[in-house]
Order: sequence, then structure tokens, then C-alpha cells
Amino acid sequence: MTLRCTVLDDYQNVALGLADWSVLGDAVEVRTLREHIAGHDRLVEELGDSEIVVVMRERTPFPAELFARLPKLRLLITSGMRNASIDLAAAARHGVTVCGTASHSEPPVELTWALILGLARGLVAENTALRRSGPWQSGVGADLHGRRLGLLGLGKTGTKMARVGRAFGMEVAAWSPHLTDERAAAADAVRVPTKEELLATSDFVSVHLVLAESTRGLLGEAELRLMRPTAYLVNTSRAAIVDQDALARALRGGWIAGAGVDVFDEEPLSPDHPFRTLPRLLATPHLGYVTRRNYEGYFAGAVEDIAAFFAGAPVRRLA
Repeated sequence: MTLRCTVLDDYQNVALGLADWSVLGDAVEVRTLREHIAGHDRLVEELGDSEIVVVMRERTPFPAELFARLPKLRLLITSGMRNASIDLAAAARHGVTVCGTASHSEPPVELTWALILGLARGLVAENTALRRSGPWQSGVGADLHGRRLGLLGLGKTGTKMARVGRAFGMEVAAWSPHLTDERAAAADAVRVPTKEELLATSDFVSVHLVLAESTRGLLGEAELRLMRPTAYLVNTSRAAIVDQDALARALRGGWIAGAGVDVFDEEPLSPDHPFRTLPRLLATPHLGYVTRRNYEGYFAGAVEDIAAFFAGAPVRRLA
């Protein structure tokens, strides 16, 4: 019997070309969906006959209700080894194995620095003016050398951020709820005792925390108002760590010089979403992990997971 595997949210139409799906033989029929499917009714319609589903990061949540409506589903694969949008307990109750793939932390770091540099030097505005025969040099860039980079979170990604910041000649400071002086020193950073102090003293603040109940809404209006009017906020981690309405008010009101954002409370953004037209915002459509190296790992990993699952071999289960 041939099983059906559906790959969701293959926006770039690359899933089948970046891995050798042929190793699965005729046992699995693979199809990909390029357009995002929103709403449980449409998802059930598209996935009802699929025993295997591959999801990209947290683009498509899988709550308990969805598992209950997909009785044929046996294997759910996510890119990476962490996906907060999957109800793992519900998956277990419905007999669905959930597993993941390898993922690299360098691509999000690279995109974060692209946003920082783009904000600091006004690259979008300057490029737009050049193309439209507008003013030659319309702004004065912000320096990185000698300025303070404030990192909210100093894990794998934050540590890589610190290393690059030092290469730019920046002073690197960090805060997280459980950060110690020793861990900060090992990353060549200075531990700041409170997030309030980090926000108030940093020229560039970059978010690199895991989304949890303790970090949801960590930066609200009170915190954003602590930042300098010349400072920039960058969030390539999770949207919910920063109060989205407060951030919009901060940008409209000029509380901060600008923000670089790669993550949103709604993805893809609706055509009339306010973040599409906010001033002082440099935004990208959740590109942090979207590189060829990561995608090759994701889809090759999905093939490996499927082969291992049906061979009865150990799979990379999500905890």
C-alpha cells in the first residue's frame, strides 16, 4: 500500500529538489503545497488522506483539535527539534509520532546582522532613493564600532551574536533570567543584572530568547520606553516575546530609532496588517532559517525520519 506524505508551506517550491525522496521508493507518494493553508477545516480537507505530514517550523500549528480530525495521520515531521505549536500530548494520545530534523543556528545570526546593518545605515531608504533618482545621501548612518550591543538571551544564537559584535568593535552586554557572570564572560560579554538596565544602556537590542510563559510579552510599553530614542530593537526570535501593539506605538511615536523584525504574530501577514506600513521598521518575512544549507538539512532529515519510522528504527522524537 502506498502512503501519502504532504509537505506543507513549501513557499519556494524547493522541497522535492533539495532531498532525494526517491529512496522511499513506491511506498510513499509525496506532494507539496506551496500556499499557506489557514483554518482547521481547510487543513483537514487537504490532509485528511495523508499518513505523513511535514511542517516547516511553526508555520502551521497542530493543536489537539486538529489531531482529532486527522485519524489517518501517523507521522508528523517538523524542521528543527523544537516546535511550540505542536501539541505533543495530543499527538501521543492519537498515536501520532512527532519527530524533527537537524537545524543550524548560523542563518538566523546572519539575518540578524543584516537587519542591524540595514537599520544602522538606512540601506532600504538609500537604495530606494538611488533607484528613484531621489536625494543623493539622505541620512546619516549610526555607528556600530564603540556602541553597545545588548543581547536578550545568550544561548547558542546569542553567543554567536556576541562574537560578531566584538568583531565590529562593539561592547557586548547580555541579560537573561538565569545568566551567570561566568557564562557571560565565556561569551566575551558583560552580564547586566536586569533587563531594564540592558534596555536603557544599549544602542542595539537583539532578542534571542526561547518563547515560554516567562518570556511571553517580556518587552511591553514600559520596557520599550526605557530604550534610548537613538536605539534600535531587533527581533528574529519569536514575535510574542515583544508586545506587538506596544512595538507599533513605539515606532509611530519615535520612542526608538527603529526596529528590525523577522517574526510576526500572524504569518503570512494579511495584506492590511499594520506592520506592512509602520514607519522606522525594517521587516523580513521570517527568513531567519531560510537558507539552502538549512533547507537541505530539513528535507533530507524528513526523508531519513520517514525511512527510519517505517523500518522500525529509532527516530528523532520531539520531547
